[in-house]
Amino acid sequence: MGGFGRSDETWDELVEAGRAFLIERAQLGVTTSYTELNTTLARRTNHPTFDFDRPDERAAMGHLLGLIVEHDHPQTGFMLSALVRYLNANDAGPGFYQLAQQLGLLPKGASANAKLDFWISQVKAAHAHYGRPAATAHP
Repeated sequence: MGGFGRSDETWDELVEAGRAFLIERAQLGVTTSYTELNTTLARRTNHPTFDFDRPDERAAMGHLLGLIVEHDHPQTGFMLSALVRYLNANDAGPGFYQLAQQLGLLPKGASANAKLDFWISQVKAAHAHYGRPAATAHP
């Protein structure tokens, strides 16, 4: 699993911490950003942050999100990484859609609207799967 200058043990820790954080976001019914995920990973694992100014480090974050999906998707049927919004965008990044196509979840050559609809469906699935039941108001 290693790569990107990190050991297998480090990747295991990052996957565990990243997955836990994304589940927390899903439970709250919200999305997150790469920056927030990066900061949280560094705080929870004591590993250095990913340096998004470097292409290899951006690719390493994408690798991490792919590992989280590989871990979760067989059990859940959705891509937990959908909760991470792309920089200055209202949806996921290109790596998310490439992985979705590799998994056979999104047709190759899908239109921008089809991609957006797919992303929305994945976010809703994560929120529904991990979300807490709405509190019942008591009079």
